[in-house]
Amino acid sequence: MAGTYHFAYGTHDSQYGILRIPDAPGPFPVVVSIHGGFWRQKYDLDENTPLSEDLTDRGYATWNIEYRRTGEDSSGWTGTCQDVVDAINHLAQLESDYNIDLSQVILLGHSAGGHLALWAASRISENVDDYSGSTLLVPIQGVISLAGLADLRKMWRIHSEKGVDSPVSAFIGGSPEEMVESYHAASPIELLPIGARQIIIHGELDENVPADVSNGYHKKAVEQGDDSELIILPEAEHFKIVDPSTQEWETVVGAVESLM
Repeated sequence: MAGTYHFAYGTHDSQYGILRIPDAPGPFPVVVSIHGGFWRQKYDLDENTPLSEDLTDRGYATWNIEYRRTGEDSSGWTGTCQDVVDAINHLAQLESDYNIDLSQVILLGHSAGGHLALWAASRISENVDDYSGSTLLVPIQGVISLAGLADLRKMWRIHSEKGVDSPVSAFIGGSPEEMVESYHAASPIELLPIGARQIIIHGELDENVPADVSNGYHKKAVEQGDDSELIILPEAEHFKIVDPSTQEWETVVGAVESLM
């Protein structure tokens, strides 16, 4: 039973995940791992292979998922988000054969993966607009956002002020002024409260996604009554928190343990 398995959850080449099962007695709690890369095609699930292997070594089953990224057919909003929900729901088809415990599932996403994790977690709330087919059927215990893009409008403004083309525009299909409703429906901060436990972890030295993005999200989450915890790591930049060789990663492991 222990091992690494490749499963498709859809028909597109990017609709698949890697399931890792610990070499231990089950049933196993599950961490759904969602990689970042600003939703761009040149970044794939290999970004999260080290952390997935580390968590599996610690006794968690990990479901490291791929999704359609900008530039691929039907990607961006809404296709990429739908992929993530479909990938999570696919766990129900793996439960009996791989002894995974669907009463203990959490989502963990880094950067753009943090955006996708928070968005997917919002599918359990009755307070958000529904999208055909995007219902989360597998219950989750909580969500961990690691330097996540929790506020798409703010991230777009940050890029605009730097004078660079924003990958947020490529993902959504335009600027906040051009795509008002899409930003409202796709940005986690605008979907609060989501009704899930959330741990928001961010490096204070992050220049890719400034910590203020998480600060603002957490503040609003608490104001809206969500169970949200914010952890700012003073010596961390964008990637330390997903590097299992760092002390910052131990903070992430502690967050995983606290949600299970």
